[in-house]
Amino acid sequence: MTGLNRREFIQRSVKAGLVSAAALGVGWWRHATDPPALEPSTAALSGIPDFTLTADGGPPMAIARGTDRGAMLRRTVGALGGMNRFVRPGDRVVIKVNAAFASPPAISATSHPDLVEAVVMACLAAGAADVVVTDNPINDPASCFRLTGIGPAAEAAGARVVLPTADRFAGVTLAGARLIRDWPVLVGPLAQADCLIGMAPLKDHHRSGASMTIKNWYGLLGGRRNVFHQDIHTIIAELAALVRPTLVILDAVTAMMHNGPTGGSITDLAATNTLVAGTDPVAVDAAGAEILGRRLDQLPHLQQAADAGLGVLDYRTLNPVDVP
Repeated sequence: MTGLNRREFIQRSVKAGLVSAAALGVGWWRHATDPPALEPSTAALSGIPDFTLTADGGPPMAIARGTDRGAMLRRTVGALGGMNRFVRPGDRVVIKVNAAFASPPAISATSHPDLVEAVVMACLAAGAADVVVTDNPINDPASCFRLTGIGPAAEAAGARVVLPTADRFAGVTLAGARLIRDWPVLVGPLAQADCLIGMAPLKDHHRSGASMTIKNWYGLLGGRRNVFHQDIHTIIAELAALVRPTLVILDAVTAMMHNGPTGGSITDLAATNTLVAGTDPVAVDAAGAEILGRRLDQLPHLQQAADAGLGVLDYRTLNPVDVP
């Protein structure tokens, strides 16, 4: 206790104890396994607007088969009532792609540029005043958008690519959540948007079992988001409540069946020749799980999201339009 009197020593010991207790508390919080008590009705309090399409009686889901992504996009969206059902003249549209890795399109680890181009063009044809394509990649953002082909395709079609700079993040807390509490989220591109479209490739994922449209919102998280890997199903379920999109599109033309989410070899891929689009991300992902050969009990985040009232797990009850 050199240089310290008894009073100072006690004060420092108490502070150290409080710090240790806080650290243990954080550790318990991050390792807790009970599903979150999510409240989708409070989405407006989360810091991200609710972009859910107002009930209009239109079909909630469509499934097309083939190999031409552009043609399949036109058929699925057409079966849902056309892009003008989701995008109105003058709307500002944000398309959240998966640009996580600096890998070529052939690996199918990221959104395919052909599909990105088709979605951008469809939004502009519907009268969108501005279309933004964004993501917060794991690798260098500029390199990811360039090497995946997403950036050039988006810009050629008339969209703006918005990269995840620090000023575009803000702390967000989701009501009822355990993990998304004052966490940095890429809210900047969404702040003035009228419509949010999520685009994801269908992939195996070594932690969550599958990476689909709901897991795709993980790319909006900033900070050391890898800390959520130990409770991956809870964070995905919370993302389902945090982000309420207008439309989601699952690209299963070529699915990554093994070694996801990065893959790296064409032997990891299978030609599943399917595109799923809809307004219910849980239902769309349930269909994707079937294509990927995953049982629903292998994907607890889908059950958690369904239990929270965020979507329908039995997608067939929605009578999806089977597009010829």
